[in-house]
Amino acid sequence: MAVTDPIADYLTRIRNAQQAGHRVVEIPSSKMKKSITEILYDQGFILKYKFDDDAGKQGIISIALKYDPISKIPVIRKLGRISRSGLRQYAKATEIPRIINGLGIAIVSTSRGVMTDKKAKKENVGGELICYVY
Repeated sequence: MAVTDPIADYLTRIRNAQQAGHRVVEIPSSKMKKSITEILYDQGFILKYKFDDDAGKQGIISIALKYDPISKIPVIRKLGRISRSGLRQYAKATEIPRIINGLGIAIVSTSRGVMTDKKAKKENVGGELICYVY
């Protein structure tokens, strides 16, 4: 089965692994997915990650998911795709939406690389809205 939207697949794998209570999830690698993984780590949504470029054809990203130590609730409450292959969503720097009044983040693919909504606004660059996380 060929995956038509690899980013949606990436988000779904993380969502499913969290619902099943897994500690680690393995996802086929790509440059875009690596960038998103690094942002999730920098923003504190995941515990740690490892890029294994030798595994398989395209390499694998191993992500250690983060849960609340007491309640065992996943740190990532919601993870959703904004721009889809059928309907691309672009926004100027001034039009990038705020996710739950700035508590969540939107991940934007700009001409200067993949970054968070806050960084894109600061650098005054727009781009394709990839997904949101909170």
